[in-house]
Amino acid sequence: MPFVTTLTLTSGDRHLLDDVVDQIKEAAARKGVELKGPHPHPPEDMHVPQLKALVGEHAQFDAWNYTVYERTIEIVGHDEFARSVAGREFPDGVHVSAEVEQQRQTT
Repeated sequence: MPFVTTLTLTSGDRHLLDDVVDQIKEAAARKGVELKGPHPHPPEDMHVPQLKALVGEHAQFDAWNYTVYERTIEIVGHDEFARSVAGREFPDGVHVSAEVEQQRQTT
């Protein structure tokens, strides 16, 4: 029963995120690993209010706005490759989470 490793990569820097995803795709191609993805998700716009003072007045500066980009890659089988990708060092602006699921075959 193969394992499916789903990597979710997020970043506020779309170009950096795409570079990291391209590096993973190139490494997979060199090792003969088949990937599903990357699946891009719609960008999420974030708005963070900024107060001018910690106490008292509730005056605010303009909100801090930024965009978060997300890509999902699925690796079926190839546990060693998935482990090496999930455990490697990524640039500071890229966050990676891994989810491993065992697929059961129907009989």
